[in-house]
Amino acid sequence: MLFYLIIVIVTAADQLSKYAIRSMLQVGESMPFYRDFLTFTHYQNTGAAGSSFPGSARYLGVLAVIFIIVVLYYRQKGKIQGFLKESGAAFFVGGAVGNGVDRLLYGKVTDFLVFRSGNGVLNLADLAINLGVLLIVADLLVSLRERKM
Repeated sequence: MLFYLIIVIVTAADQLSKYAIRSMLQVGESMPFYRDFLTFTHYQNTGAAGSSFPGSARYLGVLAVIFIIVVLYYRQKGKIQGFLKESGAAFFVGGAVGNGVDRLLYGKVTDFLVFRSGNGVLNLADLAINLGVLLIVADLLVSLRERKM
């Protein structure tokens, strides 16, 4: 149940935040949010992470759908078990759904989170995907440590 709840919350938060940005800011327009740490700047990305593969949003959207189906299949077969692994997979799928919706409906992904570190422009789906990867890696490290003991 938690698995699906995480997916729904991540997808809803991602889509609502993107809708708000598209409604409030023109493409390229910025709005400081939290001191100098975070700025909202409306970008449209037609490619993948870091604007790689520009113009391939629909193809990437189809790949996201395939990925989501594969993860759901493996979870149904009991291959994704344990709190960290299940939570990580759920955050990853929620992020893939959020960005996949943008790619399939609009042919581009709305990005808007610009952190002071200057390491690209993100959205909530991207953050969820990164969190998912971290949780899965943490699960892997815990499993490796337990095997050594």
